[in-house]
Amino acid sequence: MTHHHDSSEKHSSALLSGAQILPRRVRPNMTVAELIDEQFQAYNGARLNEAARVYAERMLDPAQDVTVGLTMAGALTPAGLGGCVLTLMEYGFVDFIISTGANLYHDMHHALAMSLHRGDFRLDDVKLQEEGVIRIYDILFDDQVLLDTDAFVRESLRSLPNHPISTSELHYHLGQQLLKAGVKPEYSVLAQAAAWNVPIYTSSPGDSSIGMNVARNALEGSQLTLDPLADVNETTAIVHHATRNGVIILGGGSPKNFYLQTQPQLWEVLGIQKGGHDYFIQVTADAPHWGGLSGATPSEAVSWGKIKPDQLNNAVVVYGDSTIALPLLTSYAVSKAQPRPRRELFARRQEMLDELKEAYETGKKERP
Repeated sequence: MTHHHDSSEKHSSALLSGAQILPRRVRPNMTVAELIDEQFQAYNGARLNEAARVYAERMLDPAQDVTVGLTMAGALTPAGLGGCVLTLMEYGFVDFIISTGANLYHDMHHALAMSLHRGDFRLDDVKLQEEGVIRIYDILFDDQVLLDTDAFVRESLRSLPNHPISTSELHYHLGQQLLKAGVKPEYSVLAQAAAWNVPIYTSSPGDSSIGMNVARNALEGSQLTLDPLADVNETTAIVHHATRNGVIILGGGSPKNFYLQTQPQLWEVLGIQKGGHDYFIQVTADAPHWGGLSGATPSEAVSWGKIKPDQLNNAVVVYGDSTIALPLLTSYAVSKAQPRPRRELFARRQEMLDELKEAYETGKKERP
């Protein structure tokens, strides 16, 4: 019996090694970081606490030298969440972005001083349509906002070369135009990304009003097209160049996979062994058992070579709403981590592509 008791005691001490959960009081004037550290102790709150600490303490640790990607799906910029992205870019906490085109299109409204308003998701959409009001859940704006933004995009396209380009080149150009012509470019992710040389990619460029306006140009004989294969090579080159790689995934969908596929592109297609990504934080409302990509777990990604097997302790999934999680993660990061020098990866794309090509050509000599 004594031996059994000792064994159980030893076993329990390992299982019960986590921090003690305490009913701490909420105090007036607590910081967001204090709230997360003290109150988010279990369930999904604990997952957000874990994600915040992985981001601020590990991914942003200068000694780890992590190149951080951000992927965005869902209508975040219409909800004003571009402010969080601007903060993360400004602090050097995000090095490149993969986003749905819609987020980038609606981002431009803010730079062009076009109004989006808080509304109600229970409004009559037939009446809204009759009055020329567009609804994104509880966000409302005049349909003229779309027409005027389209006109800005088309005018901007005129000064692009008449041949295929990567989406990073398109977004950099649009950002530059917003810096010149925008009323409030400081509100725009596209504009500030251009100013700070943060490359932005769209994995499905035809699936937004930006791509729709490029398509209109094609009807008029323009040879300007968006080359997603150039994006595959550029994003893979960024990941290949990095000492370590980490990502914050908001939502999921195509931007999520476009980031994660850079590792299979390296080992499976190019024969370059990097081992997988090092850090993975996802905020999603999807669950894995439905079989959708947005619910695919970090452990599943290990089987694809997308995440390093020994780095699963640096992989966190927060099940919930990005509009709640992103401001909390942003506030925690800027409270806990020191600003980092911006990598300015857009200006270094050719250098990284040359490195990737050299590694590929060298490897070909060793492979059949």
